[in-house]
Amino acid sequence: MANITTDITVIGSGPAGLTAAVYAVRAGLNTHVIAGYAWGGELMKTGRVDNFPGFPDGIQGPELMQRMRDQVVNQGAVLHEDEVETLTPQGEGKPLMIQTMNGDTITARAVILTTGSEAKWLGIPNEERLRVAGVSACATCDGMFFRGKDVIVVGGGDTAMEETLHLAHLAKHVTVVHRRDALRATAAMITRVQAEPNVSFALGRTPVQVEGDAHVTGLTVTTPDGRTETMPTDGVFVAIGHLPAVHLVRDFVPLSEYGTVERLAGTTQTIIPGLFVAGDVWDHHYRQAITAAGDGCRAAMDAERWLGTARFGEAERYPDYPTDDEEDMTASTMTNAAVVAATRE
Repeated sequence: MANITTDITVIGSGPAGLTAAVYAVRAGLNTHVIAGYAWGGELMKTGRVDNFPGFPDGIQGPELMQRMRDQVVNQGAVLHEDEVETLTPQGEGKPLMIQTMNGDTITARAVILTTGSEAKWLGIPNEERLRVAGVSACATCDGMFFRGKDVIVVGGGDTAMEETLHLAHLAKHVTVVHRRDALRATAAMITRVQAEPNVSFALGRTPVQVEGDAHVTGLTVTTPDGRTETMPTDGVFVAIGHLPAVHLVRDFVPLSEYGTVERLAGTTQTIIPGLFVAGDVWDHHYRQAITAAGDGCRAAMDAERWLGTARFGEAERYPDYPTDDEEDMTASTMTNAAVVAATRE
């Protein structure tokens, strides 16, 4: 057990969290990262990543995250393989308090929350075992591996329709499987999908098992008349939604209709002074490693400004960096009510 004081504590160790830590350290801030027992985020469960810049031959998800982690440690951040038990705001002008599962107490002048989100899975046999061998929850990430092949998309909402549209331009054929006899997506999205010549629908069918040994070969479903049938396929894309990891803050920050944390307009800060959010815990739409990393960069820069750290030189200043005349107008001098009011002007 230890009592630790930091300028910034980053909660989470996916692309958003590790990028935020790099930028925070380079701003001269004492930075700690609570990585979690299962660190690295969703990319630790991903196979080859071809859409992260800088890797012309692609890179395995776990290797990418290990490189990010090594960079964070080499830059000077302190990384804890620990979980946060509670995150507690102490009131106006006071730091945030963190209690960890290992018994540490961390007093943080600012916190960047990057706990991400997790795809909802079907929970059927072989689904987890074949996640890097034909089962996916991200068409943007993995669709290229199925060019010219037959795939199934499971789901009936707008997310499933978006995945279907993406795959329709890559795969030979896409079959949409949904357990109800009608789709839940908006009419506009359904019309767009129906216009694709290589898309068909298998409604009223409930997935019960993914088939395959080394790779996916089919999806077994129950039919409307109670029979079971196996639909041959090369890939299964599960598109039934995501669950943002908001349990640490749900009691004191507003959540969007998607269950993600809401931020103040034009910033990564929440209504709690000193609490910033980045990545999929906020972003319900894009959910990409590269967008999460960029969001982590923004959060660290916002936190650096909010804390009132030493000014950057002219050559180092990023777009919209506060002018010298604005130095005394950082959010750290404002009450919570004033910050919220300022966003409504």
